[in-house]
Amino acid sequence: MKVSYNNLFKLLIDANLTKTEFAEKIGLSSGTLAKLSKGQAISMDKLIDICDYFNCTFDDVVEIIPKEERDENK
Repeated sequence: MKVSYNNLFKLLIDANLTKTEFAEKIGLSSGTLAKLSKGQAISMDKLIDICDYFNCTFDDVVEIIPKEERDENK
């Protein structure tokens, strides 16, 4: 599955937080932080933690890239 966390990264910019600072605040591991940066799926629990921090919903944080777009980019 390919996902985009660009919405999350925009939230971090608006909150004036680096990825590392944010990870420390909510307890994300370096592995999870790497997955976010690479556009890989992370656990539902971590998505909930992120949404709790920003008081938002999943679609405010992550976007699933449709299969057609993934195929076009190969």
